Amino acid sequence: MDSKKLLLNNRQEQVRKGLLINNDDIAQDDRFQKFEKMALSPYAFFRGSNHLYWEDIYNDWRISFFGGVEETLTWINGDAHVYNYGAYANHYGQAIFCMDDFDDSIVADYQFDLWRMAISIVLDCRDKGVFNAVQQHKALQVFSEAYLEEMRNHKRDDPSYEVHMTKQTADGLLGDFLTKVERKRSRAKMLRKWTKVVDEVRKFDADSKKLELLPKRQYKKIEQSILRYQQEVASILSVEPSHFQIKDIIRRVKAGTGSLGCDRYYVLLEGDTNSQEDDIILDVKEQGRPPLYAHMNEKEQAEYRTAFPNEGMRHASAYQALAEHPDRYLGWVSIDEIVFSIRERSPFKSDFPTEKLLQEQDLYFMSNAWGSILAARHKRASYKLNDQANLMPNYFAEQLAGREEQFVQLVTSVAFQYADCVAQDYQYLLRMIQD
Repeated sequence: MDSKKLLLNNRQEQVRKGLLINNDDIAQDDRFQKFEKMALSPYAFFRGSNHLYWEDIYNDWRISFFGGVEETLTWINGDAHVYNYGAYANHYGQAIFCMDDFDDSIVADYQFDLWRMAISIVLDCRDKGVFNAVQQHKALQVFSEAYLEEMRNHKRDDPSYEVHMTKQTADGLLGDFLTKVERKRSRAKMLRKWTKVVDEVRKFDADSKKLELLPKRQYKKIEQSILRYQQEVASILSVEPSHFQIKDIIRRVKAGTGSLGCDRYYVLLEGDTNSQEDDIILDVKEQGRPPLYAHMNEKEQAEYRTAFPNEGMRHASAYQALAEHPDRYLGWVSIDEIVFSIRERSPFKSDFPTEKLLQEQDLYFMSNAWGSILAARHKRASYKLNDQANLMPNYFAEQLAGREEQFVQLVTSVAFQYADCVAQDYQYLLRMIQD
């Protein structure tokens, strides 16, 4: 064997194999489209290759500096990045800003979310080309310090305390953003985007490039599954049977980056009244195991399967733990032995436009908000997970006192180093596509 040709730990081959293996179960056209989306920028690549992050980070020894213990276990997002925060409706019909995607959520150390989120801040800044390395470094400092401050700023007698971002409670950019969302988005506008009324009956707009009609047999299967789900949740929802009347079902296509290629359907339900303007759209989305599962040892995998008999249950548990005002339609169904999550498509669904961050103070403002919200969600989830309500915030108060600077330095170091790695891996993707 020619030793010059023997290259152990070949990163380019690791990336290539990882991309092919982790996208092997989706249709060839979807896989090509997903890779094309990922090829737009290193940040787009990062969003579509969460499996690589977990392969690289799961056994990272640096986790032990500020965690890696029982006290720092909580429900995490599992795919944290700046565009997995967004606006959606709370139970009072207000637009709120919070985490809004829980497909890869799992119980793990908080730092996996913290690091991934910090990496995404660097990648998004580089993508936009507005802020230099010094400004990015400052943004990560603000982000990390906001996380620390919120984690330690807990009310021992009120574990249900929440950071609640509405147009009334959010300042500056976020307040303006949420005010604009409520002004420009509504249920009626959402329905006009995805549906049309024909002969006084509302149906999905099959002419949309993001929707596809279903074969009659598949339509029937989904319909029967949703009706069974209705029977299971009718008492919880406390609604009349007529409210859950299925008006139409269609396939949702070309959605997301990491989830592109998974089965997904929209289900149109009759609203609270007979009006055409208050109908509900359910988002029925295929749920697979989170990327972390592949890197667990056999014992961990066995415990995972015991805790979560199906992925819809895991998704719902994470949503209940992490989200403010969890969706009242939240649940899951099985169709042809594939498990799907169910949630309402929010009329206020909207991402914060980071391209509007043009001034340093705007970047720092959002970095502070991202850090505070992430800590608040982790705290809330830890309360749900542990018998001792303040286990996680007490750990921060006791173990991180006097070590704040080292904490910030570690987050910053991980973020910049891994962002550089992503930029390199992105080039490997471009070569793979060209070949």
